[in-house]
Amino acid sequence: MTDTATPTQAPEQEQPKRSYAKLAADESREDYSLRYAPHSFRRWSPSMVAGTALGGIAYLADFAIGASIVFTYGFTSGLASILTAAVIIFLTGIPIARACAKYGLDMDLVTRGAGFGYFGSTLTSLIYASFTFIFFALEGSIMAQAMHQAVGLPVQIGYLLTTLIVIPIVFKGMGALAKVQAWTQPVWIIGMVLPFVVLAFEAPDAWGAFGSFGGTEGAGSGFSWIGFGLGTGVALSLIAQIGEQADYLRFMPAKTEENKRRWNLAVLAAGPGWVIIGAAKQLGGAFLAFVALEAVGKTHALEPIAPQIEALKPWLGSVALPAAALFVIVSQIKINVTNAYSGSLSWSNFFSRITHRHPGRVWYIFLNLAIALTLMEMNMFAALGKLLGFYSNVGIAWIAAVAADLVINKRAGWSPKYIEFKRAYLYAVNPAGFGAMAIASTVSILAFFGLFGRYAEAFSTFIAAGLALILCPLIAWATKGKYYLARPNVVWGYPQAEGSGGGPDVAVEDVTATHTCAVCETAYELPDIADCPVQSGPLCSLCCSLDAECGDVCRKDPAAAGPVLMPMPTMPSAAS
Repeated sequence: MTDTATPTQAPEQEQPKRSYAKLAADESREDYSLRYAPHSFRRWSPSMVAGTALGGIAYLADFAIGASIVFTYGFTSGLASILTAAVIIFLTGIPIARACAKYGLDMDLVTRGAGFGYFGSTLTSLIYASFTFIFFALEGSIMAQAMHQAVGLPVQIGYLLTTLIVIPIVFKGMGALAKVQAWTQPVWIIGMVLPFVVLAFEAPDAWGAFGSFGGTEGAGSGFSWIGFGLGTGVALSLIAQIGEQADYLRFMPAKTEENKRRWNLAVLAAGPGWVIIGAAKQLGGAFLAFVALEAVGKTHALEPIAPQIEALKPWLGSVALPAAALFVIVSQIKINVTNAYSGSLSWSNFFSRITHRHPGRVWYIFLNLAIALTLMEMNMFAALGKLLGFYSNVGIAWIAAVAADLVINKRAGWSPKYIEFKRAYLYAVNPAGFGAMAIASTVSILAFFGLFGRYAEAFSTFIAAGLALILCPLIAWATKGKYYLARPNVVWGYPQAEGSGGGPDVAVEDVTATHTCAVCETAYELPDIADCPVQSGPLCSLCCSLDAECGDVCRKDPAAAGPVLMPMPTMPSAAS
């Protein structure tokens, strides 16, 4: 494999100074994993992107999470928890989804420019990667349970099979994922709706009984503040799902006068809108588990396959088992291809900054899946509530800090109006977002472990969200936004186009004009290019990230670096 971090020894002008390994150089598989997604690649319609993104939320972890919350804290507290978490996730997801779709950037690149800095966002890459492998393990466990129920396959073998089955799809990237989501959607919709239709006819009084359900742990049917706080914390563990939605939304086409209504609706639906379906699934999963509780017992009622079978039995009889198993397997494949894909993006971002190497996104699929498989073999499903409750403290501190920057800091003028993600212009760490997240998550985790009393423990996620939302603008104001840009980003005499990856608006054709990177000698659109004093010319964002020998001259001494006169761009042809 070609060493992607160090220059090759080929004679000058015969080869580029850096050549990428075959897999890393194939953007049809890479999907611009570490880059701005160029307009030339964003060829899907808004509805196509939204449909693919929403196809990825077919998972049944919502069923297990909702059932766990209601079984533990009762219906009233559980309902309030699920709805409150949904409102928080929806509101914080709106600005993030719009930023990712507008600028063609994934969650990691947005986080860099939204208050965390170039190396500060490495921690959030780990947080996001952990989200993907935790939920891959959870979804894989549910699929293995279905296989065990259907054909008696040992769950340990099922864990391995559920891991291996997604690799060929994820290996091929966004195109393959879009096809899988589209082809499997009819089966998923039928499987999702049918159990509730059956129960509406066969058990019409079940909803009334469910409304007075007091749980299985003695919580009672009344409202409990402690139960509400703890239940909300578990439901908020899903807040990082906006990152997986963003991995699709970055391929949204440019917003124009002709498509702006469809564009806005698609971004809203596929971004924060996922949680509306998610909250409905949590309540629906809790209801199915409640109906099946007497027949299968608490342990199996929390496993989505068993309630599905019980609900379908009155109409399908002996066919209920294979029908339910098919639905569960399809659902879990739909989400786990997304988990594996997003995890590979996150690990790529993390290791490219730490090691200055990029062998290709696809290699990190195996790392993510190995960790997920280990968690499955350790039976993480048994510790679901505690694990997710702990994780949500960190996840919400991160997401709330990013949302605060996008909504407050940028409007107040403490943060640049656009999202700057390139190493050449960013400080290593920005205390506004990174500091806010670090303080908020530390305090909330201490509260989660009971250091500040019972109520603080129950409401630790609210502490995390509140501190992050307050501290991010406060630190940005106190530092006067100093740590957002290490030097001005001025290319061609004007900042990059706000609508497509950089500063004040200019014509889209100016943004889509390409510059040839002085190192890899590949043409990239303007938002992916930095002016480099070491190379005395344009440098693509990935070559900039992988340079281990430049000493960050441009950032440490911007005055000495001086402006770089870049060559005239190559305008795209009409055919492109």
